[in-house]
Amino acid sequence: MMQRRRLLACAVLLPLLAACTARDEVHHVQGHVFGTQVEVSIYGPSEAEAREQGAAVLREFDRLHHKYHAWQPSQLTALNDAIARGESFDADEEMVGLLRSAAELSARSGDTFNPAIGRLIRLWGFQKNDITAGGPPAEEVDRLVKANPRMADLHFDGNRITSSNRAVMLDLGGYAKGYALDRAAQILRRANVKAALVNVGGNAIALGQPGSRPWMVGIRNPRGPEMVARVALHDNEAIGTSGDYERYFMKDGKRHAHIIDARTGQTVDLVASVTIITSGGADAGLRSDGNSKPLFVVGPQGWCGMAQRLDLKEAMLIDAQGEVYATPAMMARTDQGNGNGKSVRGCTAARNG
Repeated sequence: MMQRRRLLACAVLLPLLAACTARDEVHHVQGHVFGTQVEVSIYGPSEAEAREQGAAVLREFDRLHHKYHAWQPSQLTALNDAIARGESFDADEEMVGLLRSAAELSARSGDTFNPAIGRLIRLWGFQKNDITAGGPPAEEVDRLVKANPRMADLHFDGNRITSSNRAVMLDLGGYAKGYALDRAAQILRRANVKAALVNVGGNAIALGQPGSRPWMVGIRNPRGPEMVARVALHDNEAIGTSGDYERYFMKDGKRHAHIIDARTGQTVDLVASVTIITSGGADAGLRSDGNSKPLFVVGPQGWCGMAQRLDLKEAMLIDAQGEVYATPAMMARTDQGNGNGKSVRGCTAARNG
């Protein structure tokens, strides 16, 4: 059965911009893209070289931000407009590849990851920079739920995209940051960077190792600034967190976060955060972003089975009451070998019922 533990502080994994090496060997390049703070930490080269390499990453982030923006004019909004008109859209190879991978994850997760619900996200007021307390009319939510937009409604003929459901409106807010991490890793590897840690607002990917010890990411209280633990992040490992504490509004004492359950049309209120670690291949960043969403949506009762379904070995869920659930592999990573994680058992299918 799955073991659960109460931690002293409700903890969530977030990138920490510190390396266990001499500080003057790590250079930091910062920016603001995808509506969040980003930082590229580079180990090894001169400051001038690091700034040049970091700037190249930020330019790529800016390109992706403008290409896949969900509500400002972009290639994604042009596709959404074509779908709404019942017309086909000629995309490029990059967009098709990204949408095909999103459709595959959507199918594997039973549509609990569903970037096709952009209309619901907009209805709830999350497709804007300044989120204000609100809440959509129940009849409008019901109408969109009944329309049942899914990634399976997209059809690909080469680079031509059509949809059999005009209610589909794509929003890649839960996917594009992960893709951006993978693009950053490609850029830095081509530049022969020895080691780097790229952080995009709660998602991070590591390249190499800064000196004799690995990059570190921190665990902090999502309702406060303090850290409660650390995790070593090795080459081509990515960490992703989905939480209810950045894009949300409060109404009548209830927190409404930006992650929506497409099955009900409602915001998810049983979970505070989900954190996963992924590794290997050319899409570790993409997987760290997208795969956390299904666990968040199914919540404390179903997250364990969903982690197994998606083959996620290192995962942690913190519910709205601060209860912490974790796979044994994740607890072993977060406890830094101090013995606390050894009593935590893994979850099994029987637990999920």
